[in-house]
Amino acid sequence: MHLEKLHENYLAGLKREKMTVRIYQALIFAVFFTLWETSSRFSWIDPLIFSAPSKIWALFLDKWQDGTLLSNASVTIFETVLGFILGTLAGTLLAAMLWWSPRLSKILDPYLVILNAMPKVALGPILIVAIGPGFFSIVAMGAIISVIITTIVVYTAFKGMDPGYLKVLQSFGATRFQLFREAVLPSSFPVIISTLKVNVGLSWVGVIVGEFLVSSKGFGYMIIYGFQVFNFTLVFLSLILIAIFATIMYQLVDWLEKKLIKQTD
Repeated sequence: MHLEKLHENYLAGLKREKMTVRIYQALIFAVFFTLWETSSRFSWIDPLIFSAPSKIWALFLDKWQDGTLLSNASVTIFETVLGFILGTLAGTLLAAMLWWSPRLSKILDPYLVILNAMPKVALGPILIVAIGPGFFSIVAMGAIISVIITTIVVYTAFKGMDPGYLKVLQSFGATRFQLFREAVLPSSFPVIISTLKVNVGLSWVGVIVGEFLVSSKGFGYMIIYGFQVFNFTLVFLSLILIAIFATIMYQLVDWLEKKLIKQTD
């Protein structure tokens, strides 16, 4: 009976802590946008450059009603999700190849280090010339910006598997494929999920940069167009929408992580 009471108190404490965190998060959000709106209205900041939440909201409603917002959002979200999936899959497959062939990993190791240090955004113009301006070059930017870091992190997780455990499985006749499928890959799921969380942000960066360079639609195009016509309200609207959709993607990955942890438990 005493243990049940302690457990109930513990759960109640967790709920209170979660509620407290949510309240502070909402408070920070409200204070930030209130200060922003007040500063703009009283010209404490330049309202032409920094705009105001009320102006951004009015522009949002206008763009939503004429369909411009939906068409641009659908383009960027599709490109980002596709680049995110391709980059993660390609990086995980490359990591599996490196784990499968130690010789290959030794050969490619210095090149992976060099590629990881290279600013991937600088590859944008090369991709556009090689692939052509348009959808495929933008998706390629979204994928390539995350594929190298995915390869390095996931391969490190594969390589960190307890060798003693693998030798025990081999002593029972397990093939290298069975070792990977039954032991190495499942044990690396937490690292892969963590990499997915990082790749959410990287994919958005890659796609937006690609849209800066070649797109005539999407959030990246809206930002560039806003700068060109000195419409910073449009720029801030695009940035806020990018933040919202990136957060949604992150929360979906977090939900996937919780589901996988429950299954493994």
